[in-house]
Amino acid sequence: MIKPDSLSWEEAVAIPFGANTALYFLRDLGKIRAGQELLIIGASGAIGSAGVQLAKHFGATVAGVCSGANVELVKSLGADTVIDYTRDDFTKNGKTYDLIFDVVGATTFGRCQNSLKPNGIFLQNIMELTDVVRVLWTSIASRKKIKGGVAINNLKRMSFIAELVAAGKLRPVIDRSYPLERIAEAFKHVEQGHKKGNVVITVAHP
Repeated sequence: MIKPDSLSWEEAVAIPFGANTALYFLRDLGKIRAGQELLIIGASGAIGSAGVQLAKHFGATVAGVCSGANVELVKSLGADTVIDYTRDDFTKNGKTYDLIFDVVGATTFGRCQNSLKPNGIFLQNIMELTDVVRVLWTSIASRKKIKGGVAINNLKRMSFIAELVAAGKLRPVIDRSYPLERIAEAFKHVEQGHKKGNVVITVAHP
């Protein structure tokens, strides 16, 4: 896709991974629609920060789960409610959702079943073999579903994303930028699991 003029190269490179993945799960798998209630676990990361913005574009009511340090960021992206997982357990507050999107593999379908509405869908980004079995089982035996997959790059999705960016409805979240020679340091920062949005590697040109 051609980069929207409103973005720097650094901003542009922070868009595709998170937005493409979030759009695939929320729109293509979850069939999100206006008026639904959505919970995003890992709402402050690359996928989650894009997911919050996309869900609001589709007219959903969004609750985000993140650490206390990232609450204000997730609010600024449009989340209607933000849950600090270090203080509150969303599975115990009695609230139910049409969609629960676990971006980071922090929980399980079994743990979230009581937080899903009768026809709710649990969207799981990080899946193991046992999860594939559960996907097949819930598709047959349960009104509540678990869905997962791989968000392969898709030209139509990226075209849609570029239009949202150009219209100011989707913005990148960049935690830090590192020059190429400090890429090892960048990976160490990401592996700590506390980044906000994206970490960008910049390449200098003569």
